[in-house]
Amino acid sequence: MKKFNHTLLALTLFSSLALVACGGTDEEAPMDEELDPATEEAEDEAPMDHSGSGDVPAGLEEAENPAYPVGSEAMIVDGHMPGMENAIATIVGAYETTAYVVSFTTEEGDQIEDHKWVVHEEIEDAGETPFEAGTEVVLNADHMEGMSGATAEIVDAEETTVFMVDFTTNAGEEVTNHKWVAEAELAPIGDEDSE
Repeated sequence: MKKFNHTLLALTLFSSLALVACGGTDEEAPMDEELDPATEEAEDEAPMDHSGSGDVPAGLEEAENPAYPVGSEAMIVDGHMPGMENAIATIVGAYETTAYVVSFTTEEGDQIEDHKWVVHEEIEDAGETPFEAGTEVVLNADHMEGMSGATAEIVDAEETTVFMVDFTTNAGEEVTNHKWVAEAELAPIGDEDSE
């Protein structure tokens, strides 16, 4: 009987210690949760490479009199990727085209929603007429991994001047030949002071 009581006492003590240990873990969890989003965000942004080759698709026409000539600088006021907004961009190229917002699935199975921008000349068998929203197309663009050859849906279309730009992200990443920034996403440097 005494042996049974010692065993029962040992089990009770062990259970109590386990509960106290679990209680400590529960108290630490919210602190971990508070740190996780920042860590995940940094991890998500770190591998992104906004740089491009500088090559342009066949048939893409240079803009004759762009608002921001090659070699000039402008501020990116509407960044469509992390780290772009308020960065100073150096214009590398300016082209007249139809720019599209597209949604597609990469070769790896990642669903990309509302990607800005793919130009008309980066779409397979594009022809002369711009595509309408809802049209399914095949992408020839290679701005990001798994994009070339992907089937995409046109979400929106805009006739505009698109710019290839160099800039430094808010995190200090040097980006060269980024494709594309639409004219509406840029502003003359110093314009934000006059607003």
